[in-house]
Amino acid sequence: MAEETIFSKIIRKEIPADIVYQDDLVTAFRDINPRAPSHILIIPNKVIPTVNDVTEADELTMGRLFTVAQKLAKEEGIAEDGYRLLVNCNTYGGQEVYHIHMHLVGGKPLGPLLVG
Repeated sequence: MAEETIFSKIIRKEIPADIVYQDDLVTAFRDINPRAPSHILIIPNKVIPTVNDVTEADELTMGRLFTVAQKLAKEEGIAEDGYRLLVNCNTYGGQEVYHIHMHLVGGKPLGPLLVG
């Protein structure tokens, strides 16, 4: 079993976070260090460390990340102008927390790349 992460504690509401969505498969909350006016992290409730660890059994959960991103983009008012979805993988990909997570970023022009 994968190791628990700080995101595991957010899912269980053991540490505070601005949770904007939660169901049986995924949890979404505002990034504490936003890079744009709207910056939400969408995570599976099950710990999946990296994209390299996704299995066929995770397909429903991974699909839910995208449908929740679409829903939240509409709610945030950024769907029409556009937004970016980012998933980092491992060190060179810029991953900091080893619990797969999708960044929903928007609310301003992002340019060709979002560099942090």
